[in-house]
Amino acid sequence: MKGCITAIITPFRQDSSLDLDGYARLVDFQLREGVDGIVVAGTTGEGPTIDHEEWRRLILKTLDMVGDRAVVIANTGTNDTKKTLEMTGEATRMGCKNVLMVDPYYNCPSSLEIREEYYEPVASEYPSISIIPYVIPGRTGTQISAHDLSVLYSKHPNISAVKDATGSDSFARDVRSLCGESYSILSGDDDRTFAMMVDSGIRANGVISVMSNIAPRAVREMVHAAAQGDFQKARKLEHILKPLFQVVTVKTAGQGQTEFPIKFRNPVPVKTIARILGLPAGPCRRPLGRLNREGLGIVREAISKVWAENPEVLKPIEDSFDVSIEERISCDKTVEGLIYV
Repeated sequence: MKGCITAIITPFRQDSSLDLDGYARLVDFQLREGVDGIVVAGTTGEGPTIDHEEWRRLILKTLDMVGDRAVVIANTGTNDTKKTLEMTGEATRMGCKNVLMVDPYYNCPSSLEIREEYYEPVASEYPSISIIPYVIPGRTGTQISAHDLSVLYSKHPNISAVKDATGSDSFARDVRSLCGESYSILSGDDDRTFAMMVDSGIRANGVISVMSNIAPRAVREMVHAAAQGDFQKARKLEHILKPLFQVVTVKTAGQGQTEFPIKFRNPVPVKTIARILGLPAGPCRRPLGRLNREGLGIVREAISKVWAENPEVLKPIEDSFDVSIEERISCDKTVEGLIYV
């Protein structure tokens, strides 16, 4: 598993119903721009609020459109092994060859339990499907260790990659040291990808990206340049993309009489950017909502900077969605209804 893999957003209509036609346009955009894979109904795709039939429809649509042009990775991870087994089996029967499984959240098993009672049963039951553990302790409250990943890999060759969103270089270095060169390390944080790929102790193989929803070609070029050892080109692209990478999460001072910090997490910022630029994203499903005015200012500034200094990054959106980036950035009507007032 390697390259630029997009954790694709899921578009909804204003009544919160699934916009499958809009989704097809987003998938087509990603394929045209050459991404190496698509994650369906993950965190960025609002998997927690997608019901089972919607999940099925999204996977089937993606498989039908993608064919052999990219890898398709279905999100089947939950905090219930029985449910994860059922979903992985269903994804396999639909034709998926890859699944993403997040460490079990909230009930927070130990690393040993995660290995023995979660990943091992699924890997044993479905040895032909590639399983990618998703390690993100900031959201799950738990974390499988690098040691337990290496044990899994030694027993189950179908667990040969990890999505690392730990924020810890030491974790990634331990994974590389214990699992070896044949194991794939995928960055789960856009802003860490370049550093993880050029770090001699990590040598990451790519990224499962959020901002490739907005700039798939540029993110792909950055990742491929780093993989080929062209660090100068990759570093330049990382600098160009940095304003977007910095707003995957948006932090603001707060609002009201007593100000307090507010953190707007993925996918709220990226869907806000998509809506501003004219992609068929639609609103987030509750309990996710909107940015505040300060947060909107932060993302608009990021978009404006990229457009002013490197318009080629966003130009593919104009070609694919028949919009004017200049007009959408400068017109206040494009942000109506996107914030709390």
